[in-house]
Amino acid sequence: DVVETQEHYKSRWRSIWIMYLTMFLSSVGFSIVIMSVWPYLQKIDPTADASFLGWIIASYSIGQMVASPLFGLWSNYRPRREPLVVSTAIAVAANCLYAYVHVPHSHNKYYMLTARALVGFGAGNVAVVRSYIAGATSLTERTSAMANTSACQAIGFILGPVFQTCFTLIGEEGITWKLVNLQLNMYTAPVLFGALLGVINIILIFAIFREHRVDDMGRQCKSINFEGEENGALDQDAEGNVDHVAVVAINVLFFVILFVFAVFETIATPLTMDMYSWTRKEAVFYNGIILSVVGVESVIVFMVVKTLSKKTGERAILHGGLLIVLVGFFILLPWGKKLPNIQWQEIKNNSIPRTTSTEMLMPFWSLQAMQLPSNHTVEPVGCPVTQSWCLNTPMIYLAQYISSDILIGLGYPVCNVMSYTLYSKILGPKPQGVYMGWLTASGSGARILGPVFVSQIYTHLGPRWAFSLICGIVVVSLLLLEIVYKRLIAFSVRYGRMQE
Repeated sequence: DVVETQEHYKSRWRSIWIMYLTMFLSSVGFSIVIMSVWPYLQKIDPTADASFLGWIIASYSIGQMVASPLFGLWSNYRPRREPLVVSTAIAVAANCLYAYVHVPHSHNKYYMLTARALVGFGAGNVAVVRSYIAGATSLTERTSAMANTSACQAIGFILGPVFQTCFTLIGEEGITWKLVNLQLNMYTAPVLFGALLGVINIILIFAIFREHRVDDMGRQCKSINFEGEENGALDQDAEGNVDHVAVVAINVLFFVILFVFAVFETIATPLTMDMYSWTRKEAVFYNGIILSVVGVESVIVFMVVKTLSKKTGERAILHGGLLIVLVGFFILLPWGKKLPNIQWQEIKNNSIPRTTSTEMLMPFWSLQAMQLPSNHTVEPVGCPVTQSWCLNTPMIYLAQYISSDILIGLGYPVCNVMSYTLYSKILGPKPQGVYMGWLTASGSGARILGPVFVSQIYTHLGPRWAFSLICGIVVVSLLLLEIVYKRLIAFSVRYGRMQE
């Protein structure tokens, strides 16, 4: 057995910290423009409607879903520095493209769509990040490292909108650098800042990142990813087959976890506008505060779960997290007798639009936008009459909504970390790039389908159907977890090389 030297230990953890930074930057790349995409899109291309906005938001996840397995496969056979640098460079170039989408004379919305899809493609490197961390940590270090990775991702999602808010001080006009035809304003400054962070990340990958690999017990071992003289075959502990039933089960569970969270994020604004008669501005402001608090709660949970998992094990915590998410959505079911306020002014003005077959496919924000007649100067508030369920479905009280937010903010990060941790332990010493790519892709697919699910079920059938179906999906996932519970064990434990 090769005992790890202090120098090797420090170098290994410096590289892991670079991976934390990469994860943070990939999530910042998504969230730093999320609040300004719609006004910027309206400014550069008046032909773009709210339905196209949905495609622009989804394009990030589509790009990540396509790229994750590809970068994962690349990292299995070549030094990980290569896919890390290339993916980050793609994200930097895509951010620069986003800053110039105002320049063409037509089709500007398609340039923005391309830019966001490429940023998502670059973010496919999270599969490389997680596979590296899985291979560079022992079983005892794994949960803590995965929790730190998820915490960095969560902090990136929280700080992205904060950076965006700071850049609003520049204003819509900003300044123009005529030499390179660059407008530096509140819409372009955030992505240019993201590009700068990406360049710094590339420099740090070259300067500090080194390939390291340890086995489940923490012993230093060789890997196909090492460069130069250290290159060698995998160690004997890699012998044995991965339990693919357990692998598929974790992929399904992870899809469900991200699906229900995407629904939770997407439903926040329309639900509160319908139930509490909030204006668009109030809904964005109050939900922004709530989601920020949930984000901070998630980071705290990531830190606590590292200690808790040592006492109870990852499977039990995953089970508990899913139960908390189930309770969170169950609380959202309408129980009372009081109905939400209705936008009666639409009836008075006889301006209720008929819903055509084409409009049935439109997201809920498009339908809500249609309800405002062109001669209206005051924004209508309350539950729109185009949603027929508003007339007979009880309202969801604010206390229900806040309680649900707290519970989902507690259950989601628990499930997220435990899924990644169990997955990496099940795979063991096998190259994990492609496997992590598929897990990331399943999460990206969930983030695409979640908003589509909400836009159809919630708009046409109402919250009772939407949240009942979510509860049903979580119950099925809990049954799946019970079925495969005994199979969700570490590779080394499965082959008797370590005690659980």
